[in-house]
Amino acid sequence: MVSSNQKYRIEKDSMGPVRVQKEAYYGAQTQRAVENFPVSGYRFGRELIHALGLIKYASARANSELGLLEKRLARVIEKGSDEVMQGRWDEQFVIDIFQTGSGTSTHMNANEVIANRANEILGGKKGIYRPVHPNDHVNLCQSSNDIFPSAIHIASVTLLQEKLLPALRNLNQALKTKSKEFHPILKIGRTHLQDALPIRLGQEFEGYAQQVRFGIHRIENALGSLYELPLGGTAVGTGANTHPRFARKAISIINKTIRGRFRKAACHFEAQGARDASVEMSGALKTVAVSLMKIANDIRWLGSGPRCGIGEIHLPETQPGSSMMPGKVNPVIPESTIQMCAQVIGNDLAITLGGLGGSFELNAMMPLIAHNLLESIRLLANGADNFNIRCVRGLKADRERCEEMIEKSLALVTALAPKIGYDEAARIARKAYRENKTIRKAMEEEGLFSKDELSHFLNPRSMIAPAKKMKWG
Repeated sequence: MVSSNQKYRIEKDSMGPVRVQKEAYYGAQTQRAVENFPVSGYRFGRELIHALGLIKYASARANSELGLLEKRLARVIEKGSDEVMQGRWDEQFVIDIFQTGSGTSTHMNANEVIANRANEILGGKKGIYRPVHPNDHVNLCQSSNDIFPSAIHIASVTLLQEKLLPALRNLNQALKTKSKEFHPILKIGRTHLQDALPIRLGQEFEGYAQQVRFGIHRIENALGSLYELPLGGTAVGTGANTHPRFARKAISIINKTIRGRFRKAACHFEAQGARDASVEMSGALKTVAVSLMKIANDIRWLGSGPRCGIGEIHLPETQPGSSMMPGKVNPVIPESTIQMCAQVIGNDLAITLGGLGGSFELNAMMPLIAHNLLESIRLLANGADNFNIRCVRGLKADRERCEEMIEKSLALVTALAPKIGYDEAARIARKAYRENKTIRKAMEEEGLFSKDELSHFLNPRSMIAPAKKMKWG
């Protein structure tokens, strides 16, 4: 029924009549949710909508093959679901992420869009739900309680495999390349932000590359739990109102469609009552964020200056840095990366609290978990790519500056400790600092060793690996 002003249609659900925009493909339950949750303006993104469309496509085909759904209806549901997968109806997914904790509102949003589109293909009108009904047909053998967590897993795995893991592998390779490029360059190491023993600049970057490599491994290990889908558990994990072969058949279709590796949950009561797989993955993502923040912050410090900072490396200049200081260029890409990582770390707390939102047979904070988990994956993927392309690949070493800083460092006295003892070496270091001299100059004045001996003892290359022979004085 269309209202008199022709801009809206009146639909009815179990609670009564609802006014829905005439041209909308969603229906009464979606409209109620729009009115009930005017909270953030955040909506679910492409990945989750694609996953919902994929599940509906596979479910329709499985139900048809099982003889539960008329083939004519299955074909149009598949068509509508495929269009959802392809993004044709993204603007019709209009519900705020802060909604019912099961994700039922967004799930029904998908059911209504697909049902209305299926009926339209058959020549019907939106809002009538004949012959295709959003619950009776599009949602056959399904419940929000198994569909929504399945969509979270599919969307997360897809985004991880297509975006984040490739981005991290590229960043790892770029850091390894820089490690080899910088290997010949010696510089002063730093602990507690104070001068320490010499190190190769390439060794620092070797450490950064390994951090990213371990991050890749952590994500790959956490993927195992996300491959399990709760599909087929329906409301409480018992599989009520579904065919015993529905889940395996639908998951097989999902895997064939996207070349996936998903499998039926080993225990539906765990898979629906808890969101531990998402919490685990978020923990891995948080660790990657901590690693990237450390790397970006180190690079920012190493490039500080250009004259009054550390200045051992030069960052690519990407934009003017100050509205009032002419010529100033700031490390904006590392700063962007650091802020992105802070957001991912914050998201992990929200996901952790979301994981605590499981009571008995259902977690009631799934939309929060879905939004933050997918955002973290997306942020890390985009941030790692940007950091790699606009910063890491363009880094240049200042060899002269690195060598100059080594010679000035008081930490060189450590090489003399086996010769003169710890206490005497500490005295020399204090003297050199007090008199603003290098360790070499202070030792020359002490007259304990010849210049040739000092050149040998204070050679920084002798300090970047374990000593083959050591004699204490």
